[in-house]
Amino acid sequence: MPTQNASYDPMTHGVPLEGSGRAPAPDLTTHGPADPSHEIEVVVILRRQAPLPDPSSGAHLTAEELSSNYGASDADMQLATGTFERLGAKVLESDPGSRRIRLGGTVSQLSHIFGTELDDVESAGPDGELTRHRHRSGELRIPAELDGIVVAVLGLDDRPQTRAHFRMMPHAAANTSYSPPDLGKIYSFPAGTDGSGQTVAIIELGGGFSKKDLKAYFAELGMPAPTVKAIGVDGAANHAGKDPQGADGEVLLDIEVVGALAPKATIDVYFAPNTDAGFLDAIVAATKASPVAISISWGQSEDAWTAQARNAMDQAFADAAALGITTTAAAGDSGSGDGVNDGKAHVDFPASSPHALGCGGTRLEADPATGVITAETVWNDGPGSATGGGYSDVFPVPSWQAVTPTPSGRGVPDVGGVADPQTGYKVRVDGTDMVIGGTSAVAPLWAALIARLAQATGKRFGLIQPALYGAQAGFQDITVGNNGSYSAGPGWDPCTGLGSPNGTALLAQLTAGK
Repeated sequence: MPTQNASYDPMTHGVPLEGSGRAPAPDLTTHGPADPSHEIEVVVILRRQAPLPDPSSGAHLTAEELSSNYGASDADMQLATGTFERLGAKVLESDPGSRRIRLGGTVSQLSHIFGTELDDVESAGPDGELTRHRHRSGELRIPAELDGIVVAVLGLDDRPQTRAHFRMMPHAAANTSYSPPDLGKIYSFPAGTDGSGQTVAIIELGGGFSKKDLKAYFAELGMPAPTVKAIGVDGAANHAGKDPQGADGEVLLDIEVVGALAPKATIDVYFAPNTDAGFLDAIVAATKASPVAISISWGQSEDAWTAQARNAMDQAFADAAALGITTTAAAGDSGSGDGVNDGKAHVDFPASSPHALGCGGTRLEADPATGVITAETVWNDGPGSATGGGYSDVFPVPSWQAVTPTPSGRGVPDVGGVADPQTGYKVRVDGTDMVIGGTSAVAPLWAALIARLAQATGKRFGLIQPALYGAQAGFQDITVGNNGSYSAGPGWDPCTGLGSPNGTALLAQLTAGK
């Protein structure tokens, strides 16, 4: 086992890592220092050797082009791996394409290298539950020779990073509910498409599913169960529980929405630890498999992330877009405050990433038999049950988001769909029929639509926003309602974005003149 390099002093031989500052976790109870002999792993992210091409151009790269031209350079990779090995860390994996190095070592070794202290604590996670985990606060430091080369170090602190964006209610309590095929009709998903030849990846940071549940659910719909594969990342796995109110609800919702709306698509479900490092590793693993879309229904207020983690995730989404992969992300379920109790407006990340398609929520009244929409408004049942949306404090306005009102930062969401649990989705979770809402249902709905649009056009979209913002005729404009600080209005707004989809009209817009 590598030993700690006692001659290295991070305060003398190191420099601060920009963006690594981390605030103490909420409701913190400290149980003392973390066991110094405990073996842990961290993920180090290196800089790109060159900036990515403009993703709005519509041109896509091959995986080899992305790695060779825009991954980490050989020189940076060699310097970084050599430096960390010299300091006592073990290099477990190096991947120039995703610019990641996975280091192993003891708590003592790795905390010393990065100039921090790790404690054993209990704190309140994003969902309010108390969790025991490693904890750090303040800035990290990196060896001076790696200044500007290392851009992120994730995994030292393994606190829960995100929450699932879903809202449940008993089947009988819902005012109105729709099966996913109902919504395919209501939202005019293109006829003659079923997702054939496409793969949709779903990211899950907890919970699991059983084949029995899926078989029963799709039998009720009169449909064959889709092809679903569970893939573990960083030691996580598909663990279906017995609590339909827990994370299983998110997992089953995501699979059932995609499986019913794109029944011939293959569904790959990536299970990862709910940490910043686990989330990033899941995105990278999904990207390597080159699906047409990645659906994400987990998130947290963007200011609850370290800047280094946000940027590393955003760059991973940029990699995916460069390869022709569209990432759909739930915009949050706690209104314009996003669950932060400071009286200010906040947006959710990763929906605020300019390389993700932010998905907001509506309340829907429609006739499933005819597909006619009677009314669709902003979902807002109160501050704790309303669509997220607003303006990013950290990402600037993308070139393609020329909208009114003029955003002060990247505007969220881009698109919408039904999310109100009172007009929610009929699903089955752990043997129980439920109605679930939340923007977590809108992300897989849009991922399924992307798969069907890709099938119909024979092409992948990657960063689809530039095309969508020029295709307003493909949307049902939502002009009534608010999410707290922001109100809906004609055209794009920071509640439901461009609106809910008319898939057939959107297909016509995307293929016009081509």
